[in-house]
Amino acid sequence: MMRSVGQLRVDRQTIDLSGYPDLVVIYLCMRAKRPRGLMHLISLGPQIDKSWRRHPDGLLSHEKLIWSLFPPHLGMRQYWRDLESLERWTRSEPHRIWWQQFLKDSGGTGFWHEAYFMRGGIDAIYDDVPAPLGLARFAPAEPACGAMFSARRRAGRDDPPPEPMIAENVYYAD
Repeated sequence: MMRSVGQLRVDRQTIDLSGYPDLVVIYLCMRAKRPRGLMHLISLGPQIDKSWRRHPDGLLSHEKLIWSLFPPHLGMRQYWRDLESLERWTRSEPHRIWWQQFLKDSGGTGFWHEAYFMRGGIDAIYDDVPAPLGLARFAPAEPACGAMFSARRRAGRDDPPPEPMIAENVYYAD
C-alpha cells in the first residue's frame, strides 16, 4: 500500500530566538557518590524547587532531568535571558549559601554544570564528579584556577567577571 507524501509528514516546528540574543542554556546536575550523597540530593530537591518557583529575574524556563537512577544522577536544564541575570541569581540567597556549603563539603555528591551561550562560548565545571561526564568525556580536563576560575573566562568572554563568591586564593588556600 502506497501513501501519499502528505501522509508521511510529521508536524515539524522550529523556534524564533531573535528576541533572546543573550540566551544562556545551563545544565546543572548532581550525582550521588556515596549513600550520604543520596540523602543530600533528596534534601536539596524541595529547596531547589522553591527557589525557581519564585521566578528569579531572567529565568525563562526550568526543567527537571534524570540522567540515571543507578547511581542517582539528577539535574535540571534552565534557560536564562542573559548571563548577567544568571550571575545575579547565583550570588543571591539561597544559591550563594548552597554553593559555599558545597565547596566546603560536597555531601557525598559530585556536581557539574555546562552552560551554552547564544552569542558563542561554553562554560563547564566538574566538582567531585567521579567519572568524566559531558564535555569532559572528550576534552582535556584542567584545574579550575587562574583564568579558568571564572565562568566568564571559561566561556571565552572578555568582559570582567563579578566578584567570586569565594575568592580563588581563599578556595585554594591550604
